[in-house]
Amino acid sequence: MENVMGLLRIKVKRGINLAVRDARSSDPYLVITMAHQKLKTRVVKKTCNPDWNDELTLSISDPNIPIKLTVYDKDTITGDDKMGDAEVDIKPYLASMRMGLQNLPTGCVVSRVQPTRQNCLADESSIVWENGKITQHMILRLNNVECGEVELQLEWIEFAGSKGLGTQGTS
Repeated sequence: MENVMGLLRIKVKRGINLAVRDARSSDPYLVITMAHQKLKTRVVKKTCNPDWNDELTLSISDPNIPIKLTVYDKDTITGDDKMGDAEVDIKPYLASMRMGLQNLPTGCVVSRVQPTRQNCLADESSIVWENGKITQHMILRLNNVECGEVELQLEWIEFAGSKGLGTQGTS
């Protein structure tokens, strides 16, 4: 843990209009991978609009390593079906964290990230000061699938012994 800058809590809120992979629905779950780390949400049965509200935490050593998410349909007999994937770009969020802002009114927008061909954003993403911390809300459009989006919220956690954000660049 000596090279860890901090922890990134990813609240996987919900899936929106996910692809149908069973008869009329799907049993979706989401997997987040970053380097050797792999985290999963719970399976939500028989829906294409799951409310996960699961919190997954990654340790961040290098912000340039991509954070990948993949949605799957849980199958009992055959292998799980892939329902799309996306990448989470945390560099704009970390840049906002490095501003060292404090004591802003709750709900104050620190920065906005526009959707581009280089990111998976479905809509503008806001980085917001909320209750004494900076969070980023985003909706990601899934790639390699006919439809589907995933709503996330990012929150940075520093802990005793972490390197913090000031010691390493993000370029």
